[in-house]
Amino acid sequence: MNLRRRHRESAEVFTESLNDIMFFLLLFFIIISTLANPNVIKLNLPSSVTTTQVTNSRVTLQVDGNGNYFINNYPVPFDQLEIALAAETKAKNTESVILALDKSLTIQDLADVMQIGSKLKLKMVLNAKSIN
Repeated sequence: MNLRRRHRESAEVFTESLNDIMFFLLLFFIIISTLANPNVIKLNLPSSVTTTQVTNSRVTLQVDGNGNYFINNYPVPFDQLEIALAAETKAKNTESVILALDKSLTIQDLADVMQIGSKLKLKMVLNAKSIN
């Protein structure tokens, strides 16, 4: 009597090269996706024969460490700041003011200036660097 088991054939899947195949497929699809043209609208930008120089008029409000206020490098007392700022922005025909405050000032000094700008409905931009 033969009690030995038969040697069964088992199915095996060799996956050693699967990583390489996946890498090449990924690379292929990345290259193809960069070459594919999406729906693009081509625009013809306008051109001009003559050019005009646009002057950028800006209003700067500087406050130094001693609490002195300067509008475009001209000293202004704080009680006349609102009137001078309104006149200067109207003369320059702009609604934005660049603020340059000394780093030793308090937040209250900034809030006082911002409140004047809010009354005049101006856009205040805080300058991180000193204006020279």
